[in-house]
Amino acid sequence: MADESNKKKIVHAHLPEDEQFTTTLTAGNHELLADEPTSVDGGKDKGPDPYDYLLMSLGTCTVMTVKMYANRKGWELGNTYMELRHNKQHDVDCENCDDPKSKIDVIEKELIIEGNLSDEQLDKLLDISKKCPVHRTLLGDIKIESSITQQ
Repeated sequence: MADESNKKKIVHAHLPEDEQFTTTLTAGNHELLADEPTSVDGGKDKGPDPYDYLLMSLGTCTVMTVKMYANRKGWELGNTYMELRHNKQHDVDCENCDDPKSKIDVIEKELIIEGNLSDEQLDKLLDISKKCPVHRTLLGDIKIESSITQQ
């Protein structure tokens, strides 16, 4: 992953007027679909939902970061997988647990490594997995600047 911290990334999301939720996402030359599952009224399940994309972003960044580190160290790393889960649950010290708004988002990351690595190397890779740029972004201070334009 190249350091693009000073570059503005631009992606587009287009929800046509004749669609309920099916959205076309464009990033450079790449086009993807997002949708809601059929369990949501109007969802057609034509693509991952927005939280799936969030988890996929974190997962891809993590495995790429781990692979780069292992390559630099000359470690024999086989296939690398991430399994991610997202849910909402009450924080440990929840004061208003009866209030549904008191839940926090929890993302569970499981790094699955193939290869003949020592426990020390695996511990280091787990530590490195927490330093991928997307992981740090999600845990850092985020400022979202919103605007609207009518055409």
